[in-house]
Amino acid sequence: MANESRPCPCGIGDRFDYEGCGQEVQVEHIKAYVCKPPASTDKAVIVIHDIFGWQLPNTRYMADMLTTNGYIAICPDFFAGREAWKPSDDWSKFDDWLKNRDARKINKEADAVLKYLKEQCGAKKLGVIGFCWGGIAVHHLMMTYPELKAGVSLYGLIKDSDDISNLLNPTFFIFAEKDDFIPLHQVTLLEQKLKKNCKVDYEVKIYPGQTHGFVHRRREDINPQDKPYIEEGRKDMINWLNKYI
Repeated sequence: MANESRPCPCGIGDRFDYEGCGQEVQVEHIKAYVCKPPASTDKAVIVIHDIFGWQLPNTRYMADMLTTNGYIAICPDFFAGREAWKPSDDWSKFDDWLKNRDARKINKEADAVLKYLKEQCGAKKLGVIGFCWGGIAVHHLMMTYPELKAGVSLYGLIKDSDDISNLLNPTFFIFAEKDDFIPLHQVTLLEQKLKKNCKVDYEVKIYPGQTHGFVHRRREDINPQDKPYIEEGRKDMINWLNKYI
């Protein structure tokens, strides 16, 4: 996402040529991609997309990865039918585009998704992960919904003025050392606020040499130098969910 001082020319990264193992469903007023493991489970994770929307193959790949680890995974359209950002769009119009896609105003969508998971999927143990724009959404949801027992925010923008230390349940923050949109001083400030005020478990981790979007937007097979960090980020994410859900 954008830094406060400039818009986010967020590159789409390595677009995965990936079909997905799940299916698209209607969840009240929004569509969602859902994938379920072969064995029945009551554990589910909400996957929140970045600015490129719920249909990005990279994000569905991450949802399917959760399923291979035993979770029901759902990636809803948190833009609620509004168009996702496209790499060809004019970055000078990004701020206007973002105005009606506030990552902190998603309670209506979150309520619908939680109801679906509980009533249609039999989910009792719930978590949430989010990338970029979705990382901001994770911050909001983890301060709002006590039934979300674990959260992972991957390079979600933080402003100096933000205070997200009022977390209700354990939250893991993944950042990239060379993120052009999230200066390290903001990460340091976040850590200071969490250390001072946060009442639940949390972890803030910076991955050396990595750039914005590295966990879900970069293919390890064509970035061998980054492969250890891409794999570590994904493994850390799964381990956090396993620990608290």
